[in-house]
Amino acid sequence: MNNYFTKTEKIRFKHIDYAGIVFYPRFLEMLNDLVEDWFEEALERPFSKMHETNGIPTVDLKVQFKNAARIGEILTKSLWVKELKNSSIICGFQFINQQEKTVLEGEVTLVNVAILEDRQSIKTEAFNEEMKNKILNYIQS
Repeated sequence: MNNYFTKTEKIRFKHIDYAGIVFYPRFLEMLNDLVEDWFEEALERPFSKMHETNGIPTVDLKVQFKNAARIGEILTKSLWVKELKNSSIICGFQFINQQEKTVLEGEVTLVNVAILEDRQSIKTEAFNEEMKNKILNYIQS
């Protein structure tokens, strides 16, 4: 299948620090935006609807910062599935600049959870077959 979910993002003033490069927490926000877009656009499970009864929290995150990104640059952000488990997904991701240099790469583990009626507790919940099939469209070996 070998599909990647890909979006571009322009580095804006809001992303940079005093040194003129992206402040590292902004990369994590960009990653979360990529995950949110993937769920809405590719998996047809928008966060606005999902979060009425469920969630998909990040439980593990590994990031390597490879090169700086500066204001005005366009990054290509890609996400793919490395492993699909019963109620979790391990995704790889990579951000590349216009010079084809990797700016950021890593791995994120997301867990499918149900939000209990009291809205105070969560529990893991298996993906249904339809969702598993959509996720499998993005698996990489």
